[in-house]
Amino acid sequence: MNSLNSNILNYLKADNIFEIISAAADELSVETYIVGGYVRDLILKRDLRKDVDIMCVGSGIDLAKAFHKKLKPNVTPSKINIYRRFGTAMISHNNFKIEFVGARKESYSKDSRNPSTKPGNFMDDMLRRDFTINTLAIKLNKENFGELIDTFGGIKDISKKIIVTPNEPNRTFSDDPLRMLRAVRFASQLKFNIDEKTKNSIKKNSERLKILSPERISDEINKILLTESPSIGFKNLESLNLLKFIIPELIDLKGIEEVEGLTHKDNFYHTLEVLDNISRNTDNLWLRWAALLHDIGKAPTKKFDKKIGWTFYGHEYVGSKMVKKIFERLKLPLNETLNYVQKIVMMSSRPIIISEDIVTDSAVRRLIYDAKDSIEDLITLCEADITTKNLKKSIKYQNNFKVVRKKIKDVEERDSIRNFQPPITGEIIMNQYKIKPCKDIGIIKEKIKEAILDGDIKNDFDEGFNLMLKIGKSMGLEK
Repeated sequence: MNSLNSNILNYLKADNIFEIISAAADELSVETYIVGGYVRDLILKRDLRKDVDIMCVGSGIDLAKAFHKKLKPNVTPSKINIYRRFGTAMISHNNFKIEFVGARKESYSKDSRNPSTKPGNFMDDMLRRDFTINTLAIKLNKENFGELIDTFGGIKDISKKIIVTPNEPNRTFSDDPLRMLRAVRFASQLKFNIDEKTKNSIKKNSERLKILSPERISDEINKILLTESPSIGFKNLESLNLLKFIIPELIDLKGIEEVEGLTHKDNFYHTLEVLDNISRNTDNLWLRWAALLHDIGKAPTKKFDKKIGWTFYGHEYVGSKMVKKIFERLKLPLNETLNYVQKIVMMSSRPIIISEDIVTDSAVRRLIYDAKDSIEDLITLCEADITTKNLKKSIKYQNNFKVVRKKIKDVEERDSIRNFQPPITGEIIMNQYKIKPCKDIGIIKEKIKEAILDGDIKNDFDEGFNLMLKIGKSMGLEK
């Protein structure tokens, strides 16, 4: 512990911001500590975020004001936001976001996760925290500055890589069911295990998720999705009976059926493989969502055909419709974000089909046209979708997608399909044939577009105009 305290002290003194807080705390004669995730991540030697929680046994707002006053002579501007309703204050300074709060004691009602609070002491504040690894505190007062306080064995649990509650777990999760999702999230982020007693308690209290707002749930799911290996989180969500209250459609993918000796892969675990694969290549949250939901339509479309075995016809279309329902239920964005995820899910098999056949320019053109700016993300998903354990097949599929990527690059450079603008506009057609807006204009434009995508003509004005004249003549339109 002595060497740990020494390391902490050296770290704190490397940035005078903590010594300034210390001076402000001593002026007010209030016990003051760094608490929460910042301390945990400092011990774990993780990349430290600039979000710091400061707890004092007294008024967090008064401490924030005193600290802010001491910053004023500094050149770097700082901003203070006071939230009197919650008794907290936030100060932004030198890329730090520092939240000040007074120590408090919490009590919960059965039907709400929002506690009633009242001022408390240091131990009261530690007891309200979710897990032992988050009960670590660093003293900031001049006396014992930098001393690590470990009330509930958080250091031991960090060394054992386990998630444990400081209180009796049934009480912890019944009081605030969000902590169950936080347990899963921390296990996923830190690659820790959840201890058995805590697991059993989560299973017992899983139905308590029903009192949480969808926004709170989706926020934790997003954080799990953004971890290095999201499959850890989703396996825990499923095994702890939490997933069925969040995305039950995923559970429907679980399991393998056998008919007449023919089986299919377990689409739940396949999905998690794809999710981990894509997470190695992108931090795009919504592309990770697309990976999570790309096969969501396979459960309702699964059928057995005696001639060809198991089929999932139309699962992409069905899945894209299911995406909207899931997003609505979890209060996820319903704007262009939803459209993006739906498009990726809808098109998730298109590049695979192209990769398996002789790749024609026409097929690639249509893929680019339909996918537009999502084309790279779509191919990234398809590459992640290669989960075969047959090395020969895996190499073959990966090489196929290299061909597809090259074709996309070549066709796009030549034909500029991604941001396709028809060379012949409706105005040109109307002026040529002296007609008013009508369905004939749409027919001509569509035929020109199809001719360009098929490679029958180039995407330029002259070839488009000449084709317009031919089409117009066949439709009986006069100049």
